[in-house]
Amino acid sequence: MYSRSGSAAGSSRRARGCIVLLAACFACVAALPPAHAEETAADAELRALKQELVALNRELFLLEEELLFPASTQVAVYLSLDVGKYFALDAVELSIDDRQVAKYLYTERELDALRRGGVHRLYVGNIKSGSHELVAVLTGRGPQGREYRRATSLDFEKGLGPQQLELVLSDSEALQQPDFVVRAWE
Repeated sequence: MYSRSGSAAGSSRRARGCIVLLAACFACVAALPPAHAEETAADAELRALKQELVALNRELFLLEEELLFPASTQVAVYLSLDVGKYFALDAVELSIDDRQVAKYLYTERELDALRRGGVHRLYVGNIKSGSHELVAVLTGRGPQGREYRRATSLDFEKGLGPQQLELVLSDSEALQQPDFVVRAWE
């Protein structure tokens, strides 16, 4: 049979052992670096790697553009809007030298961006130096909401450098109808 003094002594020893064990655990945890500091350093390193990846991706894209579309053969066609009352654009078909090179159907968001001054790159490609013909067919809704389909063209001379052309849609107040013009950028 156990005496009271033996039982108390065993409990006391167990309590001291638990305290020592607890103190050792606290000492081990205190010796470890804070988890927050490790996460912050890892996050910073990850962020730096992401920035390097984005920069590398951009350089790769520019190199790819340069290889696919060298300046000596490159032609680019852009579209801009300055319309409101007389024409609501739906789609554009673009042909160079009787070969269709682009066809685009616009969403309301894209049209809103164009109305606010945006420019859409319809086509980028390669053509030989010399004389070429660009034809753009525009469809949409004209005055009184009727279906409207109209074509415009431009004969241009492709030189040694890159060639940029712009298809400009605007309202003609005098004629009370839309006006479509293709012009070469200088």
